[in-house]
Amino acid sequence: MENNELKHNTESMQTANQPGIYKLMIVGVLICMVGTYARFAFDSWVLSLVSWIVLFIGAIISIKGVFKILDA
Repeated sequence: MENNELKHNTESMQTANQPGIYKLMIVGVLICMVGTYARFAFDSWVLSLVSWIVLFIGAIISIKGVFKILDA
């Protein structure tokens, strides 16, 4: 019988499971949601441009969290 005890308790798994990384991803997703809502809520080209910028900032924050997990 194989010893399957604590195979997932490596240093990289502990680093990838840090709560701060997932909090960063949640903040990024929330910012994306605000940017998406603002895109459809306003009818001005300036506010539309600002909402696109907010959307991309949220996406960059979320992707940063994903790459922190992949880097672990």
